[in-house]
Formats: sequence, structure tokens, C-alpha cells
Amino acid sequence: MKLTKLSLIAIMAVSAAVAGGDIVEIATPTEACNDNTTINGKLQGYYITDDFTDDMFGDQSQLGLAATLDVSHKFNNWLTANFSAIGYVNAFKQPNMMYMEGDKTGAFFNVANLTATFGDTTFVAGRQLLDTPMLGGFDWLLAPGAFEAYTLVNSSISNVTLIASYVAKWRPNNSGDTFINLADNGDNWAVGAVYSDAFNASLWYYNVDAGNYTQVYADAGYSFAGVELSAQYASTDFDTAADSTVFGVKVATTLAEFNLSGAFNSSSDNVTGFVGRDSLYTSSWNHFAAADIGDSFKIAASTEYDALTAELSYADYEVIGEEIDLILGYKVTDCISVDAIYANTTYNETMDAVNSLEFIATYKF
Repeated sequence: MKLTKLSLIAIMAVSAAVAGGDIVEIATPTEACNDNTTINGKLQGYYITDDFTDDMFGDQSQLGLAATLDVSHKFNNWLTANFSAIGYVNAFKQPNMMYMEGDKTGAFFNVANLTATFGDTTFVAGRQLLDTPMLGGFDWLLAPGAFEAYTLVNSSISNVTLIASYVAKWRPNNSGDTFINLADNGDNWAVGAVYSDAFNASLWYYNVDAGNYTQVYADAGYSFAGVELSAQYASTDFDTAADSTVFGVKVATTLAEFNLSGAFNSSSDNVTGFVGRDSLYTSSWNHFAAADIGDSFKIAASTEYDALTAELSYADYEVIGEEIDLILGYKVTDCISVDAIYANTTYNETMDAVNSLEFIATYKF
């Protein structure tokens, strides 16, 4: 899974800001169009393999190549259209069920929305990226998970952001152009308030009829003397199963050139409800802490040297296993980067650990 820094501030993504790089103006006959239309893009190669059923570099290895084009057109000072189109091809001749995004080749719109802004209020309608503590998408493999939703964001109150989102469909990671119709099972929505000033805090309420639950989530964090202290809480009320409660604490600081952190989560009675991703402190590359019941902890150390970044972490879970991750990133130029992820993952006590490797090369334009 794409490394996501779990913060106390839940940020709602309201545009197709998937690919970075310099903005390239469209060559058109009029100057006005150049001012109003921008394009970002990236070319990516993604190799992934593991030793679960074969040798590390056996027939289960996959290599996907993808091109992502993000286009934003501003109609006027309050209305913008955003699109993110992804085309991909799988380089290895595996059965269709093994192909990234489900097919050997394909293309789809991951983002296609209209964004309207009036003063301190922004409204986004259509396919979009969402990033809330317990409902969102990871930027993993060839495209991040996306949603068809209607999102309202307001920042009229100083240091407070209010967010409401009604979610109709969900495109999970690695599912091609398939958007699951969550609305077939009822209403799915989230409302939240995020505060950031002397300290950070957020409060969220989720109604997920597709998962037969409602949920309250809260977190808070404070920094002093170079130490960051964070706490989180989530209570999930399932319609037809036992309810669950989870809380967590995290401590982070910097020592010499290393960023160090330790986290603990404890859940009881049932798993924690989530859609797409969670923000529990002990979640790792392959394991969602929300899927665990009991106590879990995670320790991590990261550093940066010149153009190289590195993070080493270890997590232990009550039920779902253990995980060691080494994540490396190297910035070749402002537009070219390479990443490598090694994970040693135990999924239960009766299975041997699975070793996996992921290599990513990205060119942004």
C-alpha cells in the first residue's frame, strides 16, 4: 500500500491532485484558455512480487505500466472541472485474475468532477479522492482508490474546517474501472470538524449502510519541547454484530537525524469499521489495524539523507499477525523518483511470514 502519513488532521481532497510536477499550459489559439486550463501528468512503472506461493521472482510477479493525466479547467472564478484519466498495460503474461487493475490493458477516469467555490465554501460533485480518518483511498499500485461523492467543505470559522460528504460509489484499489454502488445498500455519508491552532483535533461521524454500521471517531494532538503526543478513539455500532471500541496513543520525536515514533492501539469486541483505509496509529503497509481485535503496537524510525529517504518499522497485532517494513525513496531529479518497499508480513500464527518486494519508478510532467 502506498505509504500514508497518519496525521491527526483529516484532510478532504477536493481536486485531482494525484500527479505532481510542473504545470504545463495547453497550446490554444487564445490566451484565456492558457490561463484557465492546466495539465499535470506522470508515467509510472510498478513491479510487485512475493514468495507466498512461489519463489520471490516466480510466476506471481507483476509489472504494470501506467500513464496518468490530470486536467483542470476553470470556467470562471467559481467553477472548475477536474479530470484524472489513467491508461495502463500489464507487461507479464499472467491470467486475467493476476493482472493489475483486472485486465491486461485498460483505461478509466479515476476523477471527473465539478468543483464550485463560493467564499469560504467549496462543493465537489462527481468522482473524487477522499481522505478522512476511516473512509478514503490509498495511493497504491497504478491508481489511488476513488469515490463518486458529493462533498461540501466550509472554513468560515477561524482555524476550523467543516466537512460533509455523501458517498454513492467506491472504486477500491486495483479494481480497474469498476465503481461499487454503495447506494444499493442505503445511505453512506460522513460529517466532520477539523481544528488546527494551538493543538490539532478532529471529530467525525460516519453512517455506512453498505457496512451496516455507524461510527464516531475523534482524535487530538499536541506538541511541546520537541515531542508530539497524539490520541484517537473510535466507536463502531454494527447493526447485526457486536459493537467495537478502539483507542490509540502515539508519541513522536526527533533524535539527531532520525524521526522516531511509537504507537499503541487497543480494540475490543469486534473489528473497527472502515472503508478503503483507516488512520489507526498502528496500521502498516499490508495490515490495517482496524481489522485487528486486541492490543497492537508499532515502532518506526525514519531519516533523510540528501535525496534519499528511508523508514524502518515493526508492528505486532493481537490477531492478524506481525509486520516489518523497509520503505526507501530516492529523488533522481525534480521529475524522476524511484521507490522500493520490502515487507515481511505474518498473517496468522499458523503461516510462515511472507516476503514481498515492490519497486516503483515515476516520471512526472
